[in-house]
Amino acid sequence: MLIKTPKNCDLKENHVTPENVYLNRREVLKGMGFLGAGALLASASAKVNANWFTKDEPSKFKTTALTFTPDANSEQLILTPESKVTTHNNFYEFGAQKHQPAELSQQFKVNPWQLSISGECAKPMTLDYDDLTKMFTLEERIYRLRCVEAWSMVVPWIGFTLADLLKKVLPNSSAKYVVFETLHDPEQMPGQADRRLGGGISYPYVEGLRIDEAMNPLTLMSVGLYGKTLPPQNGAPIRLVVPWKYGFKSIKSIVSIKLVSEQPKTTWQQLAPNEYGFYANVNPKHDHPRWSQASERHISTGGLFARNRIKTLAFNGYGEQVAHLYKNMDLHKFF
Repeated sequence: MLIKTPKNCDLKENHVTPENVYLNRREVLKGMGFLGAGALLASASAKVNANWFTKDEPSKFKTTALTFTPDANSEQLILTPESKVTTHNNFYEFGAQKHQPAELSQQFKVNPWQLSISGECAKPMTLDYDDLTKMFTLEERIYRLRCVEAWSMVVPWIGFTLADLLKKVLPNSSAKYVVFETLHDPEQMPGQADRRLGGGISYPYVEGLRIDEAMNPLTLMSVGLYGKTLPPQNGAPIRLVVPWKYGFKSIKSIVSIKLVSEQPKTTWQQLAPNEYGFYANVNPKHDHPRWSQASERHISTGGLFARNRIKTLAFNGYGEQVAHLYKNMDLHKFF
């Protein structure tokens, strides 16, 4: 397991967000005239009562149980109720409002699936649906999630390191960056068919990492949540998770990974380059042009007006593992 002893990035019980708060808070904000942009895990047996702040709607999408190695920190944390993580999502391919991905993705077909890994490598390969969960030993990672919109949560991902995948294709010396692409299927993804529904984005969604970021042990290819395969609103059947970066870097429903020599133009970087940089490292000292990043609203119990504002940590608390990647870099210029 990657993190076996408590560090400054490990989560404490008082940081945990109950799932019922995590999922549907946007509806309350909308009703009050606010429009804003995961949560710590709760014990599998813990029960959190729903309150006026949210509502729970069961998913119709069928997930299956996974065999995995539990996170070494799992006994120290309280699991977030699963229903909350699966109904509060940023996945514009299924709608730009938080509740829409869960509502509009339930007929999404994830099997058959193909994920190609190509480009500057000696052994390009293509994985099918079964390969995603059987080719590698799966492990649980409890990670913070910090959204660029200045809210935060913690989520229990299940997957394998991106490094393990890339090592199989043998990257060559020209591989300086890794480019990821989401499935482009307007018939299944209504946000791709209707630009108004999909936030005005030009699809397919594209993201990228520097090769040393991709090979870092924290960088995860996730195939599951809470012991089961991912539901579509969370990026089924496979997504990227980069916990020290803002959430939009963790691209969902990936069909292509390409090793390239030049830095790619990513989706949000092309759409609003003054707001969303290529690196997107969590940085409390570099504000978004329209809001501060010095603190974040941690989604928690207590209702809308709970005192849940916390200070944002550099690299989202993972500086010990990743700060060396950016030594001598101007993190305001390369944001």
